[in-house]
Amino acid sequence: MTPAARLQAAIEILDQVLAGEAAEKALTSWGRRSRFAGSKDRAAVRDHVFTALRCLRSHAALGGARSGRGLILGALREAGTDPDTVFTGVGHAPAALTTEERQLPAPLEADSPETLDIPDWLWPEFRASLGAGAVDAARALRSRAPVHLRVNPRRGSVAEALERLRADGIEATEHPAARMALEVVEGARRLRNAEAYQSGLVELQDAASQAVVEQLPLSDGMKVLDYCAGGGGKALAMAAQADIDLFAHDADPRRMKDLPQRAARAGAKVSCLPTDALDSAGPFDLVLCDVPCSGSGSWRRAPEGKWRLTAERLQDLYQVQANILREAARLTAPGGYLAYATCSMLRGENTEQVQRFLQGSAGWKLVCEHSWKVQDGTDGFHVAVLTRQTGDC
Repeated sequence: MTPAARLQAAIEILDQVLAGEAAEKALTSWGRRSRFAGSKDRAAVRDHVFTALRCLRSHAALGGARSGRGLILGALREAGTDPDTVFTGVGHAPAALTTEERQLPAPLEADSPETLDIPDWLWPEFRASLGAGAVDAARALRSRAPVHLRVNPRRGSVAEALERLRADGIEATEHPAARMALEVVEGARRLRNAEAYQSGLVELQDAASQAVVEQLPLSDGMKVLDYCAGGGGKALAMAAQADIDLFAHDADPRRMKDLPQRAARAGAKVSCLPTDALDSAGPFDLVLCDVPCSGSGSWRRAPEGKWRLTAERLQDLYQVQANILREAARLTAPGGYLAYATCSMLRGENTEQVQRFLQGSAGWKLVCEHSWKVQDGTDGFHVAVLTRQTGDC
């Protein structure tokens, strides 16, 4: 595919996404229809689509329309590329620009929510949550997320992982956020076939997600529950940190379908629990609940979430999080620990949610609390570790 044809494919996919289709589904459907597209073509189209979604507001403003064509035109203008070199109508290139599309937009206001690609309704909360770092965080969310790996100490050392990755053409460096974290700086697309990945020596996991697990008071012999396990990344990280009796649960068990295979590759043992088995399996010495949230700390990876979040949905999430905290607390043994985590940078989902729980729950106290921000080279995460002092909650 020519560069212009790749952009036309991105335009068509973006129109589907703007109409309500999930980006991953739209990309997969396009790939199945486009057998002529090679791996480099698919990667380029994907990059165009996700860049447009991360920068949807500003690129729509620069391109004059909230459409696939408008977003790609806006991206070209931001990059300083002459749109007429792409919108030629030749072959599979986008059709030539209309008279209306040629009209240059008014300059964007510096550091406005539109320029920073944050919804207007969310900007006051975003700014209040991040303070002086709000602008830097918003700018970081407009860029592609780094690729991080977690080295599995049950399979080898950090030094060994770096060497074996290099043998497969993948260059990585140690990341300061977590002891076993690496950042891939070259060859990320080779990871799935790399021997270090297939053997379980490394797993894909953001460095801040790893750092969350390092904050947990894990020790050998503990009975631990990952209450909102999802794909099981944090469960596997906990299994690598200590010899524990580990259980995983998710409200949607389908999210855990790959966990047994991932655990086997990592040399870990994880027992998946349905909801009706939680009481009989508990209580637990530590319960981790990585709750559903706005995802504001991971909008670089899932940018649709930024535009589909509403004030009403955020309020609903507050209630879901509070309910999960109460249920997880009930499953925590006296003297045990409850860890509350989000991939959000919003105070209402983080510190304020924890304070609401503490104010309404007797017998609990805060042990530690920590946040990571996207502008510091990781996803945005928050974790609070609480301890249950009595049998009351």
